[in-house]
Amino acid sequence: MSAIIRKSDIYGPVKAPPSKSMTHRHLITAALAEGGSVLESSLVCDDTVATVFGLKSLGIEIDKEGDNWIVEGGQLTASSEPINCNQSGTTLRLLLGTCSLLEEKCIVTGAPQLLKRPNAPLLGALEQLGVQTESKGGFPPISIKGKMKGGVAEIRGDVSSQFISSLILAAPYSEEPVTIKVTKRFESKPYVQMTLDAMRKCGVRATSKQGGAEIRIPLGEYKPTRTRIEGDWSSAAFMLAAGVLSGKVHVDKLDMDSSQADKEIMHALDLMGAQVKVKGNRVTAERSYLRGIEMNLSDSPDMFPIVSSLCSIARGRSTLTGLGRLRLKESDRLLAMAEGLTAMGARIHVEENSCIIEGGLLKGAVIDPHGDHRIAMSFAVLGTLADGETIIKDRDCVNKSYPGFWDDLESLGAETRRIE
Repeated sequence: MSAIIRKSDIYGPVKAPPSKSMTHRHLITAALAEGGSVLESSLVCDDTVATVFGLKSLGIEIDKEGDNWIVEGGQLTASSEPINCNQSGTTLRLLLGTCSLLEEKCIVTGAPQLLKRPNAPLLGALEQLGVQTESKGGFPPISIKGKMKGGVAEIRGDVSSQFISSLILAAPYSEEPVTIKVTKRFESKPYVQMTLDAMRKCGVRATSKQGGAEIRIPLGEYKPTRTRIEGDWSSAAFMLAAGVLSGKVHVDKLDMDSSQADKEIMHALDLMGAQVKVKGNRVTAERSYLRGIEMNLSDSPDMFPIVSSLCSIARGRSTLTGLGRLRLKESDRLLAMAEGLTAMGARIHVEENSCIIEGGLLKGAVIDPHGDHRIAMSFAVLGTLADGETIIKDRDCVNKSYPGFWDDLESLGAETRRIE
C-alpha cells in the first residue's frame, strides 16, 4: 500500500500526538507500581501496543478507556510463552530490564527486523548485576532470568541509550542498590534524562554525577500515579518541517520545558534561519528560505531523517555528524536517506559517521522507506515541495509511531492519494 504526494500549500493547526518515549516509560513504572495508575492521553501506536502486550504477558492488567490506559501493577509473573515485541526496540530493551526482576526464566523476541538489533552491552550489564542471560551474540531471542542482585555495572554509552534506561527503570526493585557507570561517549543523554524524569514523577529519585556518567539508583518502589503524557516532539518535527517548506503550520500541545531529545528540532530550525514562533504550548512554523548548517546529532539521532530532508533544499552545504548509530535503527537510516534523497535529485555524500548534503531543487520519486516510519514521514513532507509526484511505498509503516500522520498531513491541505 502506497501514498502519492504532490506539491501542496500547507496551512493550519494540528495537535502533536502524545510522546511515544514517555508512554513507554510510564507503562513500565505503572506496571511495577503496586496499585492502579492512569496514563492520560497515551499514544496508541504499534510500538506502545507492543509494550502493553508484553506487560500483559507478564501478568499486568492494562485496559484502554478513551484516550487513557489504566494499569493495575505490582504483580509480575513470568510468561510461559516467548514475549513478542514486534518491531519495537524500546519494548525489547525495557522488557529485558523488567524481566530481570523475576526469578523464573523469560524469553523475549520480536519480528524479523528486531532480531537484527544488537543488545550485547545491555546483557553484559545485567549479568554484572547478577542476572542470567542467553542469546546468540546479544540478538533476540534472548533468555533472561533474575532476580537482579544489584551492585555496580559498567555499560558503554555509544550504542543505545535504551540500554541505560532499561537498567535504571528496573534498578529500584533490585536486591541491593545499583550504580551504573557509563563508558565510552555517552550519546542520547536526553533520553536517559526522560527516564529519570518519569521515575521521579513516580516517587524514585536517582542521582547522577560526572555529567550522567555515573547514575546511582536507590532501592524503592514506584507509586501509582495519574500522569498526562506530554506532546511528542519527534512527531511534531515532521509537521513543523512541512510548515517551513510549504506554508504555515501551528503545532499544539508542545512543552518547551520538555526533556525530550527531539526538541532539538527547534535548534536545527533556528540554525537554518526558519521562521518559527512559540506562544504557550503552540509552535508556529512558516515557509522560509533555509540555509545550510553544520550540526552534531549524536544526542538526537532520530532527528536525522527530517533534518537531512530540510538540508536537501537549503541554500549551500550542510554537514551532519554523530550519525554512526543510525545504521542500527529500523533501517540503515544513513543509506535509506541517501538513497531517497538521491532519487529526488539531491546531492549527498555519506561517510561512516557523517554526511554532506548540497541543497537544491527536488523532483518527485518513488521512495522505499525500508519499513522505517521516520524515513516514510520525512519523504512525505518533502513531497509537498518537490515537483511532480512522490510515491511512498509501505505507507502504513508510520503506524509504528504516528498512526495519524497521513490524516494530519491531509488536514493541513496536502494533496495526497492512498492506493492499495
